[in-house]
Amino acid sequence: MFNTITLASASRGSMLELGHRGNSVDGDKALGLMNALLWNSLVISGPILIAALVTGLVISVLQVATQLQEMTLSYVPKLFVCALMLALLGPWLLARLTQFAITMIALIPQLG
Repeated sequence: MFNTITLASASRGSMLELGHRGNSVDGDKALGLMNALLWNSLVISGPILIAALVTGLVISVLQVATQLQEMTLSYVPKLFVCALMLALLGPWLLARLTQFAITMIALIPQLG
Protein backbone atom coordinates (compact mmCIF):
# COMPACT_ATOMS: atom_id res chain seq x y z
CA MET A 1 0.00 0.00 0.00
CA PHE A 2 1.43 3.39 -0.95
CA ASN A 3 -0.03 6.62 0.38
CA THR A 4 1.02 9.96 -1.07
CA ILE A 5 0.44 13.33 0.51
CA THR A 6 0.86 16.35 -1.73
CA LEU A 7 1.70 19.67 -0.11
CA ALA A 8 1.56 22.87 -2.12
CA SER A 9 3.60 25.87 -1.15
CA ALA A 10 1.55 28.99 -1.74
CA SER A 11 4.48 31.38 -1.99
CA ARG A 12 6.53 29.46 -4.60
CA GLY A 13 3.87 27.30 -6.14
CA SER A 14 6.09 24.23 -5.76
CA MET A 15 4.80 20.79 -4.96
CA LEU A 16 6.29 18.40 -2.42
CA GLU A 17 5.24 14.79 -2.32
CA LEU A 18 5.67 12.76 0.82
CA GLY A 19 5.01 9.06 0.69
CA HIS A 20 5.33 6.21 3.12
CA ARG A 21 4.80 2.51 2.88
CA GLY A 22 3.11 0.26 5.39
CA ASN A 23 0.29 0.65 7.85
CA SER A 24 -1.07 4.08 8.52
CA VAL A 25 -3.39 5.55 11.08
CA ASP A 26 -6.74 6.09 9.42
CA GLY A 27 -9.01 8.97 10.29
CA ASP A 28 -11.36 6.99 12.51
CA LYS A 29 -8.56 5.62 14.65
CA ALA A 30 -6.94 9.06 14.97
CA LEU A 31 -10.25 10.60 15.98
CA GLY A 32 -10.82 7.80 18.49
CA LEU A 33 -7.41 8.41 20.05
CA MET A 34 -8.05 12.16 20.18
CA ASN A 35 -11.45 11.53 21.75
CA ALA A 36 -9.87 9.32 24.42
CA LEU A 37 -7.21 11.96 25.08
CA LEU A 38 -9.68 14.82 25.46
CA TRP A 39 -12.11 12.76 27.56
CA ASN A 40 -9.35 11.66 29.96
CA SER A 41 -7.99 15.19 30.27
CA LEU A 42 -11.50 16.43 31.07
CA VAL A 43 -12.05 13.70 33.67
CA ILE A 44 -8.66 14.33 35.27
CA SER A 45 -8.83 18.12 35.38
CA GLY A 46 -12.59 18.47 35.85
CA PRO A 47 -12.99 17.88 39.59
CA ILE A 48 -10.24 20.34 40.50
CA LEU A 49 -11.51 23.00 38.10
CA ILE A 50 -15.10 22.60 39.29
CA ALA A 51 -14.01 22.89 42.92
CA ALA A 52 -12.05 26.08 42.11
CA LEU A 53 -15.02 27.46 40.18
CA VAL A 54 -17.49 26.80 43.01
CA THR A 55 -15.09 28.26 45.59
CA GLY A 56 -14.58 31.39 43.49
CA LEU A 57 -18.32 31.77 43.02
CA VAL A 58 -19.03 31.44 46.75
CA ILE A 59 -16.28 33.93 47.63
CA SER A 60 -17.59 36.35 45.00
CA VAL A 61 -21.13 36.15 46.37
CA LEU A 62 -19.79 36.77 49.88
CA GLN A 63 -17.76 39.73 48.62
CA VAL A 64 -20.82 41.22 46.96
CA ALA A 65 -22.97 40.64 50.05
CA THR A 66 -20.44 42.21 52.42
CA GLN A 67 -19.23 44.85 49.92
CA LEU A 68 -15.66 43.77 50.60
CA GLN A 69 -13.98 44.20 47.22
CA GLU A 70 -10.53 42.78 47.88
CA MET A 71 -9.06 41.15 44.77
CA THR A 72 -6.67 38.84 46.62
CA LEU A 73 -9.32 37.47 48.97
CA SER A 74 -10.45 34.69 46.62
CA TYR A 75 -6.95 33.33 45.86
CA VAL A 76 -6.20 31.77 49.25
CA PRO A 77 -9.47 29.77 49.52
CA LYS A 78 -9.17 28.61 45.89
CA LEU A 79 -5.58 27.56 46.47
CA PHE A 80 -6.56 25.70 49.63
CA VAL A 81 -9.50 23.93 47.95
CA CYS A 82 -7.39 22.93 44.93
CA ALA A 83 -4.66 21.55 47.22
CA LEU A 84 -7.29 19.67 49.23
CA MET A 85 -8.84 18.21 46.06
CA LEU A 86 -5.41 17.14 44.82
CA ALA A 87 -4.67 15.49 48.15
CA LEU A 88 -8.02 13.67 48.22
CA LEU A 89 -8.28 12.71 44.56
CA GLY A 90 -4.56 12.46 43.78
CA PRO A 91 -4.26 8.67 43.91
CA TRP A 92 -7.31 8.18 41.71
CA LEU A 93 -6.18 10.87 39.24
CA LEU A 94 -2.69 9.40 39.05
CA ALA A 95 -4.04 5.88 38.56
CA ARG A 96 -6.30 7.06 35.73
CA LEU A 97 -3.48 8.98 34.06
CA THR A 98 -1.10 6.03 34.42
CA GLN A 99 -3.63 3.59 32.97
CA PHE A 100 -4.25 5.91 30.01
CA ALA A 101 -0.51 6.26 29.37
CA ILE A 102 -0.01 2.48 29.55
CA THR A 103 -2.87 1.95 27.11
CA MET A 104 -1.49 4.52 24.66
CA ILE A 105 2.03 3.10 24.85
CA ALA A 106 0.66 -0.40 24.24
CA LEU A 107 -1.07 0.88 21.08
CA ILE A 108 2.16 2.18 19.50
CA PRO A 109 3.08 -1.10 17.75
CA GLN A 110 -0.41 -1.36 16.25
CA LEU A 111 -0.28 2.16 14.80
CA GLY A 112 2.50 1.31 12.37
